Amino acid sequence: MMKGCGKKQGKRGLFVLFIALFISMGVASGSAREATAHVPPMTGISLNLGYTYDPVDIWFSQATFIKLYDYDQIWPHNAPEALRFKLEGSLGASRLDNGDIRLNTGVAVLALYYLNSLGTDVLKPYVEAGVGIIYTDYRVSGQDYRFNFNPQAGFGMEIKRENANPWFLGVRLHHLSNGGIGSVNRGQNSVVFLVGQYF
Repeated sequence: MMKGCGKKQGKRGLFVLFIALFISMGVASGSAREATAHVPPMTGISLNLGYTYDPVDIWFSQATFIKLYDYDQIWPHNAPEALRFKLEGSLGASRLDNGDIRLNTGVAVLALYYLNSLGTDVLKPYVEAGVGIIYTDYRVSGQDYRFNFNPQAGFGMEIKRENANPWFLGVRLHHLSNGGIGSVNRGQNSVVFLVGQYF
C-alpha cells in the first residue's frame, strides 16, 4: 500500500515540477521584456531528429520553440558576456521499435555559452547544457513514469547571414529518467540533431 502511495506522490511531484517550469518560463519572459539589455532577446524554431540507442531503438522528431536571452537579463548578476539563457518548448512524435507512433513533449531551460575565440566571420560555435521535464506517451521496460526529468548537453554552430538572422546546427546528448523518485528508474539515452533559425 505504501509503495502505491509513493508512486502517486512521485507522479504528483513530476506534474508540479512541469507546471512550475511553464510558469517560470512566463515570468522569465515577462521580466526580460521589461529589462533593458545590450543584447536583445532572440526567438527561434528548430527541427530535431533524435535516436534513442539505450535501452531500445527509438527514433523521434520534434519541433522546438526557442527564446534566447542575455543571461544577466534573467538572473541579474555579473555574467560573462558570451553567456545566454535559453528556454525551449518541444512537441513531437516517437517511433517505437514495434512501429507504433507516440507523442512526446517537453520544456527545458539551458545555459548557452558562445566560444567567441573559435568563431569566424560566418561561424559562431557554442556549447550548451540544461535540464527539463519531458512527457513520452510510452514507457520502456523498467521505466516507472511517462513524465521524467530530461538533462541534456551539446554543442552547435550559428551560421551568420548578411542582413538576416542566423541559422544554427547542433547535436546533443539527451537523457530521460525519473531521478530516483520512483522505485523503478530505467532511463533512456539518445543523441539529437538540431537545425533551426532565429527570427
